[in-house]
Amino acid sequence: MNSFDYKVVEGFVRSMARNGVGLATQSNAFGKLKMVLLDAHRLGLYEDSPLEGVKPPQYDPSRSVIPSPAELREIRSAGDDVFRLVADMMSGCGLRNGEALAVNVKNIVADDVYRVREQVNQTTGDYAPLKHRKKGQYRDVPLPARTKATVEEFVEKYGVVDGYLLRNPKDPSRAFSLHVVQNRWRRIKVDKKVKIPEGMTLYGFRHFFASNCLSQGIPITDVAEWMGHKSIEVTFKTYRHLMPGSIGTAAKILDTGLAA
Repeated sequence: MNSFDYKVVEGFVRSMARNGVGLATQSNAFGKLKMVLLDAHRLGLYEDSPLEGVKPPQYDPSRSVIPSPAELREIRSAGDDVFRLVADMMSGCGLRNGEALAVNVKNIVADDVYRVREQVNQTTGDYAPLKHRKKGQYRDVPLPARTKATVEEFVEKYGVVDGYLLRNPKDPSRAFSLHVVQNRWRRIKVDKKVKIPEGMTLYGFRHFFASNCLSQGIPITDVAEWMGHKSIEVTFKTYRHLMPGSIGTAAKILDTGLAA
């Protein structure tokens, strides 16, 4: 604890930005660190607050960068089969990075339903329960026909291990590493052969899922459930800007009823 001062905290924030950590994750990590350091300051472990003058990560939901359908098609085609599989599971089913890495044919419980049961934990590299869920809990999400076709094509070409499509290439008994997908994403960006929206991260594929749902009039309550958000407030804060016409649309619908 004695090693912490404002320079250390600032370095921590900068390192997250340099490593491409999403703003939402940056904000969450900073918030947890802030609570610990403020408690330590109140207990007298620090004479001056280590947070003094530190600018926290600014998570602005409106900054969520979402590719257009045309951009999505180009980006997914620029990667290899593994990259396309992960991109399709995220953009088609709304899975998080780690959840997409744990894709399993046994989780296809109907032609149009995928059951999200687990994720690959980015810290341990092992399979783990879903975020905000206990072991054994799951959520069902829509499985579009195109996404299902991607899964089936991958299985036909590479096979599965215990139902898993992605396993560590050096040790099939272990889960697939997110670093591999992140490296392939970086190569696509460096190659500049396809147009990628400024500021887009891998999480942009999941943002696309939310955007696609909301633009098609799917209720935000359903979107929140499918994305595995802890509360609908998270979904609303992050994607409210994707529903600019919701109030105007509601006014027209209500007026129709009043004029009847």
